[in-house]
Amino acid sequence: MIDLHVHTSLSMGKQTPAAAMRFAKAAGYRAIAFTEHVDATNMRQVLESLLPMIRTYSLYSGIDLYAGVELTHIPPQLIPDTITEARELGAQIICVHGQTLADIVDEGTNLAAIEGGADYLAHPGLITEQEAVLAAEKNVYLEITTRAEHALTNGHIAKVADMTGAPLIINNGGYRGYDFINKDRRRAIALGAGMSKEQYQQTENNSRMIISKMMML
Repeated sequence: MIDLHVHTSLSMGKQTPAAAMRFAKAAGYRAIAFTEHVDATNMRQVLESLLPMIRTYSLYSGIDLYAGVELTHIPPQLIPDTITEARELGAQIICVHGQTLADIVDEGTNLAAIEGGADYLAHPGLITEQEAVLAAEKNVYLEITTRAEHALTNGHIAKVADMTGAPLIINNGGYRGYDFINKDRRRAIALGAGMSKEQYQQTENNSRMIISKMMML
């Protein structure tokens, strides 16, 4: 299993990156990406903390680690430039905190994330068909989340992705060790969102493709 949406004490999580790494490994994950909540005030500091850690700890921990960011509550007009800045600072994966029903997110955030070329759009809520079409064109992945408060629209996201060909990934969006769910529950949540077994398998393959791409950087 792979989880590309992990939070730690560097932003809003409840444990250090090393502790999150340990819980993920114990739950059976072979790779995780730390994607901390960031904006203009903390993005540089977070990446400067994470990048040396993941380079060293990946060698000895038995799990592959990647350093990224989740751009959160950034005005949509600034999102494309912030994505560019994050890449320049060394972020290996960039997601944007999408228009989930569980939070108050600016209208236009989903579109700005897709147009700006984020790697994936986290919990995009009631994403429109037009936005999903653009995500398919730009190969921006849409997230199916196992986190309960963000999962209210998983079925809608899966349906729109099936209609438009937008690629999907499954993440936990976790803040604590017990947020790393096992393989059976992960599969059940995907099928509960209306995905077929084949769609679920493709979604898991998508996470592996993202990891392969990062390994080539």
